[in-house]
Amino acid sequence: MDQIYNIILMGPSGTGKTFISAGLCVEAVKKGYKAYFRTIDSLINTLKMKEITNTAKAEYKRLLQAHLVVIDDIMLFPVEKKEAVSLFNFINQIYEKTSFIITTNKKPAEWAQMLGDEVLATALLDRLLFQCEVISLSGKSYRLENRKTIFED
Repeated sequence: MDQIYNIILMGPSGTGKTFISAGLCVEAVKKGYKAYFRTIDSLINTLKMKEITNTAKAEYKRLLQAHLVVIDDIMLFPVEKKEAVSLFNFINQIYEKTSFIITTNKKPAEWAQMLGDEVLATALLDRLLFQCEVISLSGKSYRLENRKTIFED
């Protein structure tokens, strides 16, 4: 984080992206960094509501001061243009002073389709990939392997 490096954890559901990113966030907090873990839905909600509610405004200010922002499940669902622009503006505002950990099940080449705008996707990825390690995870979903059932064998 002192070098303002980003990590993108990419892979199918259940391969540990959220688990790893949450663990790294906890370790950053233990070391005294301001680190925040947010799902993409939570972050977009904060970005939409920051001018409307004091709670969202305070949350937004905290995120602007963060050393690390974890964004979980980015591009899981298509993002509306207005929300995508807000996300870009947020990342653009802090990417030179804040580290990001991004979890996604989409390859960067698929982001344009999810955002509905190739230029915006390219600009967003340009900032996130500036100083970044992309780690691809694979394997079977741990949720399915450890699935429980109410029926006995």
